Parts: sequence; structure tokens; C-alpha cells
Amino acid sequence: MRAIPLKSIAALAAISLLTAGCGQGLLGGASDSDKQAGPIVLGMLIPQSGSEAAIGPYMSNAAQLAIDEINAKGGVLGRKLELKTADDACDAQSASAGANKLVTEGVAVSVGGYCSGATLPTLPIFGKAGIPMIIPAANSQELVDQKLKHVFLINGTGSQQAAAAQKWIAKQGGTRAVLMHDNTSYSKDIALRTKELLGAQAVAVEAVTPKESDYSANVTNVLSHKPDFVYWTGYFQEGGLIIRQLRQAGYKGSIMVGDGSVSPKLAEIAGASTAEGVYATMTQTPDTIQGASGWIDAYKKKFGSEPGPYSNQSYDAVRLAAEAITKAGGTDGAKVISALEAMDGFQMFSGPLKFTPEHTLASGGFQILVVKDGAFALQDPLT
Repeated sequence: MRAIPLKSIAALAAISLLTAGCGQGLLGGASDSDKQAGPIVLGMLIPQSGSEAAIGPYMSNAAQLAIDEINAKGGVLGRKLELKTADDACDAQSASAGANKLVTEGVAVSVGGYCSGATLPTLPIFGKAGIPMIIPAANSQELVDQKLKHVFLINGTGSQQAAAAQKWIAKQGGTRAVLMHDNTSYSKDIALRTKELLGAQAVAVEAVTPKESDYSANVTNVLSHKPDFVYWTGYFQEGGLIIRQLRQAGYKGSIMVGDGSVSPKLAEIAGASTAEGVYATMTQTPDTIQGASGWIDAYKKKFGSEPGPYSNQSYDAVRLAAEAITKAGGTDGAKVISALEAMDGFQMFSGPLKFTPEHTLASGGFQILVVKDGAFALQDPLT
């Protein structure tokens, strides 16, 4: 994908700060007891198995890169950071087990969460333990609607993504849109919110069963409504199959996918030529950020591969956790939460941070990507 200009010089300055490593605020003084303590442990629930496992390394690698940079500068309050991961498999039961595991391992802050349906049941587990959560990827509005004091989202919400989808469908002249979801919290939420925004332009909502190999019955139902625009809001495994089967059935209209399908795997599953021209609603990825080349090079040097979706958000989640712990003067959960709520101007890839009262970003930062030559590239920043 090609690099795309950010919206302002201020945002470029933010990236310069990022690629130079972590701010001086992370290197504040520490008490004697802090210096004698062990590492500060951050926990990250990510998919390490199952159909979404390809995303896990992007997130954990980026988190580790941030930790290594912070530790090289002296750590946080004189203590080293350490990352512990657990597999949520994008499954509620696995995620709950993983969250309990991280709690017993003494994590100070949770910096994970990819699938919303797997992240939702972990909220009370971390909350009961007094552990703040900085969620880099999962973004169902249901996470926000819980109104939990310890939960902070640094990705755009489902409501913000639905608004971006509606805007693009209208801009493309879509008049008969079908919304497709997989009945998970994240996917269904975006589909229904998009339907509400589209009004009469939305002619149907089609729910599919995830992890199947044949969606021909769903495709037949979709095509019966004679759509000119299909928006799939689920994940890339099913998304690739649905795209392929829509085209095989003769559908010629526009196809768009949600951020859970933004992965190189989508084109692999659908077929590069079949996926060509498919749109996506997505927040920033490394290759759509001008000025991030130094950070991308550092990632590639350390891990021998390109950073992928949610790597920049995961990197920022660690940096934000470290900054909050520094401002809190330690790892007391209530004090870290207060420090997060008081953040004003902390520089991230998405720009200066200030949380809304709902602990979300004021602007979702969604943009439109498009598959070109088998890879996602920026189509429209939706400015």
C-alpha cells in the first residue's frame, strides 16, 4: 500500500515523536521501593489460534517493540516492562480463560482485545481485579455501552465505523444496499447501525453462520434483493469466501468489508483478481501513515516481516499504558484509570489523545481502503 498524507502538520509532528521512541515522561524518577520491585507486567489477549490467528503476531510484535524501546530508555519508574500474552482464539470461553490467566500472572494493565465478542466477557474479569483495559482493536459499541470506568478504546467505535460506511455508500451512489453480518457482537452491531443510518437505501440484512465453507444459500438470499452494494461486517475468513461466491454467482455491484476483514488473507481466500476493487472501512494501518517509514523499518528489522493491521494501535496501547503508570506514580489500578481519563495531548499515531467521557476517541479516524493488486491501499480519507 502507498503512504498517504495525514490531515495536519501537527499529526506529522506526532509521528516524529513516535518514531523517535517513547516520551521523556516514561523515564520519571522512582522511589526506592519501586526500584527494588520486579518488572511491570502488561497483559495482551490476542487470537493465537483459530481463523483470526494471523492478526495475533501483528499485535504482540508491535507491543513488544514498544516495550523494548521503553526498556532501552530506562523503563517506567525505574522498572522494566514485560509483556505476557494469552490466546483468546476470538472465542468468548477461551478469552475468559485467558483473562483469568493474565490476572493470576499479575498484569498491571491489559493492552489487548481484537474480537469484540471475545473481549466483552473479559471486561468484568479485569474490572473485578482492578485492572485497567486499553483496547487497541475491538470496537463494538457494546464495549462502550457497558459504561465501565476501567475500559478505554483507542480504535474507532462501531458507531463511527457505521457512519463511515453510510457516507461511502452514499458517495458511491448506492441505492440498494444489503448488510451482511456473522451474528457476533462486533459484526452485527456495525451492520444494524449502518442499516439505521442508510434508511430506505438498506434493502436487507443477511446473517450468516461463521466458520462454514459454503455460503451459497446466503448469497442467493442477498441477490434476490437486487443489491448494488453489499457490505460485509464480519471477519476475513468468511469475508473472502463470501466475496468469491458473490462474484461466482454473477454479482457485479460494489462490495465493501469492515475492519475485521482488512488482512492480506482476505485476497488470498477470495482470490486476488476476485478481491480487486473491494472496499473496506478501516482506521489507520502503518502503510497509510506518512512519516511512519522509520517505525515500519524498525518493526521489519526486529521481526523480519511487515507490520499489519492493528500493529500501530497495539504499539500505542503499550506506550499509553506506560505513560499512565508514570503519571499515576505506580500501578495502582484506580490511579492509572484517573491518569488515563486526564490524558490531554499524548501523541499517538492517530494524533493527540484526549478521551471522551465514554473513554473513546473523539474521532474514529475511519478511512476507505480498496484492494489493488491483491493488497489494501487507501482509496479515500473521508475528509
